[in-house]
Amino acid sequence: MSTAVVLFTSDLRVHDQPVLHAATAGHDEVVPLFVADPGIAGAGFDAPNRRAFLADCLAALDTALRERGGRLVVRRGDPVEQVCRVVRESGARHVHVAAGVSAYAGRREERLRTELARAGADLTVHDAVVTAVPPGQVVPAGKDHFAVFTPYFRRWEETGTRAALAAPRVVRVPEGITGEPLPERSAVQGVSPGVVRGGEALARERLTAWLSGRMESYEERHDDLAGDATSRLSPYLHFGCLSAVELVRRARRRGGVGAEAFVRQLAWRDFHHQVLAARPAAAWSDYRSRGDRWRTDEKEIAAWREGRTGYPVVDAAMRQLLHEGWMHNRGRLLVASFLTKTLYVDWRVGARHFLDLLVDGDVANNQLNWQWCAGTGTDTRPNRVLNPLIQGKRFDPRGDYVRRWVPELAGLSGASAHRPWRLDERDRARLDYPHPVVDLTEGKERFGRARGLDAT
Repeated sequence: MSTAVVLFTSDLRVHDQPVLHAATAGHDEVVPLFVADPGIAGAGFDAPNRRAFLADCLAALDTALRERGGRLVVRRGDPVEQVCRVVRESGARHVHVAAGVSAYAGRREERLRTELARAGADLTVHDAVVTAVPPGQVVPAGKDHFAVFTPYFRRWEETGTRAALAAPRVVRVPEGITGEPLPERSAVQGVSPGVVRGGEALARERLTAWLSGRMESYEERHDDLAGDATSRLSPYLHFGCLSAVELVRRARRRGGVGAEAFVRQLAWRDFHHQVLAARPAAAWSDYRSRGDRWRTDEKEIAAWREGRTGYPVVDAAMRQLLHEGWMHNRGRLLVASFLTKTLYVDWRVGARHFLDLLVDGDVANNQLNWQWCAGTGTDTRPNRVLNPLIQGKRFDPRGDYVRRWVPELAGLSGASAHRPWRLDERDRARLDYPHPVVDLTEGKERFGRARGLDAT
């Protein structure tokens, strides 16, 4: 009787699941294992919004496994120690896990391989589980990663993806393997009120609706702040409730300019993963240092976090984050540019705040997108600045997004919601809305001219 352990990490699904597929195909019994790692909390990544979403994902995974005769075994503690313990208890000689790109994932894999070898067990690490294309598969000649997206994307498209895998029909778990109760969403404190439910079943419903509906208009509408015309699938991708491979293949089968634009975004996700895999230190260090001397003004930083900067489109995006644990992609670019280029605050301050709230808070995509906006990352135009007034006019021309998230300005009509300072003093006083934390023109003089900033 051959037994294997499947260590679930950021791949909480049964469809197109190479780790589970290999274990069930090659062994008589498997132990589907998830380890609640206290090291995540110790590193400051155990945010309430993600913890609540994770509880949904684990419950859905357990349900899917039980429908196939299995169940999810949950343990708590150091993942290497817990895996080795399950190996001893089950008599397993094989452990399967998805490859990761963070420094932490690399250390975990190295420790697992060493400790399992001592226990007489093998470790198999599977690529293309979290990403569509493995990080090390697409590289330029003589280098370990692409530093610019466009040439990476050309090679990425030429490479293609592996075939999507069917969910296993049967999962047999050896008797006598016990675990802790599944975590419950209701037990998590401090969750943002608008955080969506997690889990593979719901993710697949959302994916089907997206592919058959709004994806068609994605190319022309993805920057529409008020239109809510993006897929909102990022939390499900982050926790692996959906396979990036399956998304790419199904979108391409649909075809059209919307599908092409959507697939390009998935390629951006892979691009960031391959950068971090090659440069793990970029999670908290400048990918390309430019000698920035960041400012620290705690009042301005607090105003940014709370959505009280006095710039309505910035504040709307920050309040959406506080309420939903999610933010529109255009909003993310805008608020990151405002913090790093207008207020000239270290990108790590913003990245940390995002990780504290985002359900899709992914180290590779979050940190490297922040560096892209700050000019310390892979952007070929490091002096780029997103002007909130121009951005608001372009992507929220009627002010609907602002009025939705900044109720103080709900009474202002049309585009006037973007410039409340144009009201007379009496009307302005009734709004209970702050003056801008910095004059935009003055801000560019103070922080932009020496860096040759160009506004977009």
